[in-house]
Amino acid sequence: MTKGLHYHLRQAWKKPDKKLLRERMVEWRKSKTIEKVDKPLRLDRAHSLGYKAKKGFVIVRIRISRGGRKRKKPNKGRKLKRQTNKKVVKMSYKWIAEQRVQRKYKNLEVLNSYNIGKDGIYYFYEVILIDPNRPEIKNNKKTKWITKKKNKNRVFRGLTSAGKKSRGLRSKSPMNKNRPSVKAGKRRGK
Repeated sequence: MTKGLHYHLRQAWKKPDKKLLRERMVEWRKSKTIEKVDKPLRLDRAHSLGYKAKKGFVIVRIRISRGGRKRKKPNKGRKLKRQTNKKVVKMSYKWIAEQRVQRKYKNLEVLNSYNIGKDGIYYFYEVILIDPNRPEIKNNKKTKWITKKKNKNRVFRGLTSAGKKSRGLRSKSPMNKNRPSVKAGKRRGK
């Protein structure tokens, strides 16, 4: 049995060419923080997350600063709890990247995202966006779900894959207290 293109692309991304990737990252650092791209870099990953090479689908590359998120140090007042400078945020870098892209492209909806690399300073992601107003998207059975009103701004409500993972919704066991939500669990006394 012969293996297809996507299999070989997936295997190549498991051990990428470091020299080529480093050259690309140097270019990405010089370019804008959020930049529209013609084609996805990881074609196999994009296709597995719902990307199609047709009108209405947009790929955007974004870079995000790495490292711990630090609190601002207070100048005045009692400094008991505020003395620690580490800020623990429940959101993953990928989810933050998706939200930043959504804020820039307000007329599009975030479908999903995947990482394409990291260096000492930045994480690099590619985000898949869909234009819900295009007739190609509205008339297709597989993509018309995103045109419904309830799927508007889904990234800010944690409905993308990265958002659901950060919210702890990957596990569907009855012991998972995050379902239906953390606030609902507190209301029920669990």
